[in-house]
Amino acid sequence: MTQQTIPLTGQPLTIRVHETDNVAIVVNSGGLAAGTVFADGLTLREHVPQGHKVALVSLAQDEPIVRYGEIIGYAIKPIAKGSWIEESLVRLPEAPLLETLPLATNVPPALPPLYGYTFEGYRNPDGSVGTKNMLAITQTVQCVAGVVDYVVKRIKAELLPKYPNVDGVIGLNHLYGCGVAINAPAAVVPIRTLHNLALNPNFGNEVMVISLGCEKFTPERLLGEGGIPIKIVSDQVICLQDEKFTGFMAMVDAIMKQAEVHLARLNQRRRETCPAADLVVGVQCGGSDAFSGVTANPAVGYASDLLVRAGATVMFSEVTEVRDAIHLLTPRAATEEVGRALLREMAWYDQYLAAGGTDRAANTTPGNKKGGLANIVEKAMGSIAKSGKSAIAGVLSPGEKVQQKGLVFAATPASDFVCGTQQLASGMTIQVFTTGRGTPYGLEAAPVIKVATRSDLAARWHDLMEVNAGTIATGEATIEEVGMEIFLLVLDVASGRKKTWADQWGLFNSLAVFNPAPVT
Repeated sequence: MTQQTIPLTGQPLTIRVHETDNVAIVVNSGGLAAGTVFADGLTLREHVPQGHKVALVSLAQDEPIVRYGEIIGYAIKPIAKGSWIEESLVRLPEAPLLETLPLATNVPPALPPLYGYTFEGYRNPDGSVGTKNMLAITQTVQCVAGVVDYVVKRIKAELLPKYPNVDGVIGLNHLYGCGVAINAPAAVVPIRTLHNLALNPNFGNEVMVISLGCEKFTPERLLGEGGIPIKIVSDQVICLQDEKFTGFMAMVDAIMKQAEVHLARLNQRRRETCPAADLVVGVQCGGSDAFSGVTANPAVGYASDLLVRAGATVMFSEVTEVRDAIHLLTPRAATEEVGRALLREMAWYDQYLAAGGTDRAANTTPGNKKGGLANIVEKAMGSIAKSGKSAIAGVLSPGEKVQQKGLVFAATPASDFVCGTQQLASGMTIQVFTTGRGTPYGLEAAPVIKVATRSDLAARWHDLMEVNAGTIATGEATIEEVGMEIFLLVLDVASGRKKTWADQWGLFNSLAVFNPAPVT
């Protein structure tokens, strides 16, 4: 990555990521005016907004536009040197063909292990470790969501003060359960998602379910491994249609009474010193801009490598933001089997989008484009930087529970709250989230550390962002320095020593379970 001029002087500044790039992005807040002259003689022909691309050479029609050392598009018409390359000038390339990609041909050597890093977590009977100690009340069907919400408010007000070692109570509300094709092949995704969501390590292996009684998604199926119904334990499920309940308050009283049983057990838990290897960290980006791939995401990637070196599990996701960079990932697969699993998830999602009459180009948002991202290819090249440089040790289909250490690709949609929900189901206990446009996104079930790509955003949203990676763009800090800051902050937040802004303000998105199956 190269940048022009001296930072922090008010002089024009651009960033060129790779020596073969024929574009660079403008760093200066507010952009740069037409006529701006750089130290190397480059002169802007027009105003170029912050984060947007300027042509470093003149480009002929159909000539490749190169950023990150990769073709992100083709010039729709001739583009003069010094011009603003805005999205309407860029033709989207075809996605990489999956059939011909190399598998496990350039597996990164293992980096030196890191020893001695620990955090204070809640160890569970099954060996997993949580970063929070919460009571989760799950449900079999959306019909009971109002009841669950009512009871959660009552529990927080009336019961939690008696159990100071419990961090909170959460209703795992969702839109599944009835009016669904429960036996459709794709139904395996929401079924295993909801099953594994109830077992997230931050819930202490305490399972409490509220059902209605007439839904297709029964408690037996929810709690059964792989959607296979099992015999349920009586203290795990309360059915609202049970004839023993006369009136709404009878239901509420029964739920409150059962909740107190779980709260009493959770209250006995204490944080204990655990190796960093017990962490399961999710990484995600949302409200991305052109700085995401040069500041925040590479810094998160460096932190991801540190976590992998410490023995932890790191999950990166967002299929549509990986698809156009998949040719850079399959060589990093630890084995050919892992490489084939990556291709399997890409192909599955291609088919899923095609069935809906769209493709991966629909991913890029107006905010992404305003932030300088011309298309999904450019976005994907920056998105995969969160994965660092480690070998990809495993691949998870949507909603599958992680079973291994190292860097893992957990296939999810790119939607922030859907991705977050799916990562929780896969066992994520803390998340690192990067943003360039800004978002108050948060998850109640797990702490979310937010990293700003730009100093402008970090300053304006000073009480919503934990880390400012914008200092990388201006030369005040390196990727490695910000990456280490993120790594250490993960340990502090996971230990409860520091609280994220989202947790402090109580800013939590609703859960959004991915359901690709038909609704009847």
